[in-house]
Amino acid sequence: MDPRRPVTLAAIAGAHGVGGEVKLKLFTDDLSGYMSFNDGALTLKSLRGNIARFAEIPDRTAAERLRGTALTVPRDTLPPLGEGEYYHADLIGLPAVSTDGADLGHVVAVENFGAGDVIEIERPDKKRFMVPMRPDAVPEWGERVVIDSAFIG
Repeated sequence: MDPRRPVTLAAIAGAHGVGGEVKLKLFTDDLSGYMSFNDGALTLKSLRGNIARFAEIPDRTAAERLRGTALTVPRDTLPPLGEGEYYHADLIGLPAVSTDGADLGHVVAVENFGAGDVIEIERPDKKRFMVPMRPDAVPEWGERVVIDSAFIG
C-alpha cells in the first residue's frame, strides 16, 4: 500500500451563500484535523458542520466551479488504526478469495446500510455479491480479503 496514495475524505457538493463557502458531502466523521487538501491546492480556513471556507475560493462563482471536487489527503496522514479496524479505502481493490482458496474477484465497494459495513465483491465474470464485514464472514483482511465459503453468494 502506497502511504502517499490520496484518500478522499469529502467532496464539494456546491456553493453555500455568496461569499465563497461550500457545502461538503463528508465521508468521515471529522475533518477538523486536516487543513490542506488535494496536495495543497485547497487550504481550509473554517469548518462548521458540513460548511467549509477555503482560502482559494473567493466567491460563489468559484465555489460553483468546484462542485464535485473530491477533497483528498495522503493515506499516511490518517490516524493509526486499532486492532480489528480498517479504512474503507484500504479494502477497495483488494483481491477476494474464499477460505478454501478459490479466487472470488476483488472488492469494489464498502457500504453501510445501518447495521454495519458490507463489502461488495465483483467476480471475474462481472457479477457482484455482498458480504457483511464481520469476523465470521471475513475472518482475514490485509493484502487480500478472505471470505468464509458459507457467505459466498
